[in-house]
Amino acid sequence: MGEEKKSVSLTVTGMTCASCSRIVEKRLSKIDGVAFAAVNLGTETAFVVLEKDVPLQTLEEAVTKAGYGISWERPADLESRRYFEARRNLILAWVVTGPLMALMIPHMAGYHVFGYHWMEIAGGALVIFGAGWRSLRGAWIALSHGHGNMDVLVCLGALAAWSTAILAQSGVAVSSFGAVGAMIVALHVTGRFIESHLRDRASKEIRALVGIQAREARVVRDDGEVTVPIEAVSSGMVLSVRPGERIPSDGVVLSGRSAVDESMITGEPIPVSKEEGHEVTGGSVAVTGSLKIEVTRTGEDTFLSRMIALIEEAQGAKIPIQAFADRMTGAFVPVVAFLALASGLFWYLGVDRFGWILDQASRWIPWVVSARDPLSVGLFAFVTTIVIACPCALGLATPMALITGTGAASRKGIVIGNAEAIQTAGDVTVVVLDKTGTLTEGHPEVTRISLDPRSLAVAVAMESASNHPLAKAIAALDADPIDMESVEEIAGEGLTAVVDGETWTLGRPKSMENYEEMTQAGRTVVEVRKDGEVMGFLALEDPIRPESADAVSELKKLGIRPVMATGDNRGAAELVADAVGIDRSDVHAGIKPEDKLAIIRSEQSKGGKVLMVGDGMNDAAALKGADVGVAVGSGTDLAIDSADMVIVSGGAERIAQGIALSRKTFSVIRQNLFWAFGYNLLALPLAMAGLLHPVVAEVAMTFSSISVILNSMRVGR
Repeated sequence: MGEEKKSVSLTVTGMTCASCSRIVEKRLSKIDGVAFAAVNLGTETAFVVLEKDVPLQTLEEAVTKAGYGISWERPADLESRRYFEARRNLILAWVVTGPLMALMIPHMAGYHVFGYHWMEIAGGALVIFGAGWRSLRGAWIALSHGHGNMDVLVCLGALAAWSTAILAQSGVAVSSFGAVGAMIVALHVTGRFIESHLRDRASKEIRALVGIQAREARVVRDDGEVTVPIEAVSSGMVLSVRPGERIPSDGVVLSGRSAVDESMITGEPIPVSKEEGHEVTGGSVAVTGSLKIEVTRTGEDTFLSRMIALIEEAQGAKIPIQAFADRMTGAFVPVVAFLALASGLFWYLGVDRFGWILDQASRWIPWVVSARDPLSVGLFAFVTTIVIACPCALGLATPMALITGTGAASRKGIVIGNAEAIQTAGDVTVVVLDKTGTLTEGHPEVTRISLDPRSLAVAVAMESASNHPLAKAIAALDADPIDMESVEEIAGEGLTAVVDGETWTLGRPKSMENYEEMTQAGRTVVEVRKDGEVMGFLALEDPIRPESADAVSELKKLGIRPVMATGDNRGAAELVADAVGIDRSDVHAGIKPEDKLAIIRSEQSKGGKVLMVGDGMNDAAALKGADVGVAVGSGTDLAIDSADMVIVSGGAERIAQGIALSRKTFSVIRQNLFWAFGYNLLALPLAMAGLLHPVVAEVAMTFSSISVILNSMRVGR
């Protein structure tokens, strides 16, 4: 097997549109050792998968050579600084632009204001080179590195409009649009401010998850308790948690009892009782009592950190439909620049011949220029075309919907780790469900035992080495301790151990003939054998989740066929299927892990998209083979790592919610792209024809970006 690939997330500064993110992505992808790179404009992050060790400095150099920066500030601090700068630029822009606009109206009506052209020149310079300095810098970076971005279009339009005031004041016969240059930048800054505010709201779920991580921990030592930073906590340490405090890290309760509030992680409002032997999750709150816990996971290995990483990766990744948008925006800026230049030259050379079109239009559209001066009309068309076509809406169409979609899913207890699953899940036609832990509670109880004391002790000791829900029920039984030489778990078969030179096997019966009565009653039978001889059995029952029937019903309403695939016996499987509403013809019982994968392949061969739900190591292959793999958060690490989505709280009812959310998210993405492309297809010809004013163009461009963000936020509602 090859080495596990390492992933790195970076905060990229200076990006303003899809062209910027595409350039950074290309630079990172060319680095030796980078297997994959995705740059997300919405979150301003670069997600890089490394196939070998690559120094962070190398990644940073690639980004800076592309003209952008890397920030090592905490996201909250960086966002706060950006917000302060955006607000400052907004205030400066409108303090100057507001009076210019007020004076422009009487000036255009024929009431010439003394010194107005000088006001346009001075005010425009202050706004363009002051409030708009970030856009100028972004445009210069893009042009100096041989590509164009939205800043290039905005600055070209603003500078071209502002230059008309200088030309007019210099005696050139040209209409002055100097104030328009200031207005273009002011509206652009306003759009950026609103966009930043809405983006901040859209991504608050992930910051809320990060915020619930404890900063300190109280470590129990022989000489008392000492408080240390959370970074100093390591596995095996014993921590003391008092009522009202957050549990610092994942662990197992050694002593004490408390009702633990896990709502910020699972979404469930009712505190869960925790006592000796129970597992606790870092970030949850001990409400009623004190606990002493032994740390089992720290840092990036904790459940909360892994879920945060999955959400960040999903928000920073790309989905197939975005590839189309990226290809379009890659060529968009040079095409728009060419069209703007072409329209400017057309009117400059042909205004005498085609000026009657503008004369007719000015009767109905007040902002259409009626001047016949070739340079004025040419500049008018050039500036308007440049401004109207800024592709920021295209760049935000997909990432903003992904941010809100993954955030809304996390609030419902569904963590999406693979962004592509959002697009794929909407096309799912078949859902393959594991029984134990998905349709049932996953907390079975032993109802019958036919073992002698020693055989029972061996069974309990063996099952203590497994994470399967059935194993946990058996391991909880009282029995004498047993020393074992080795324990091996075979997925789908059971456990094998060597005790005092004897080989013990625990798992599914070799023959079900002797257990028909119990299997017909829905019980699961675990057989115990020593050197091949049957020593007895244990019978277990697992209650059906009360919401499972409604979950299956919701899947059917979505046009999805539910299928059960379980290693349990057919009697138990069919009883559960009847209770939840799955057809017996869609029940696959007594199967091995490779059989689950075969079922998925069979359904896929019929042309359907398959979603698989599981929680054990025996489900890992099927989760990987399905079009969308969904793991239950209480399951094994292997199942979670193999899945595209993780159900953190709840059970089967989350599946239909996740699919519905996927369909809604993808629908919003399509709406966003349709609006962004449609807006440009409609507005560009009007701008080139001289039928739009640069100010109207800038307002429309800003509205286009904000409407895409607002539409994306509908997913969260």
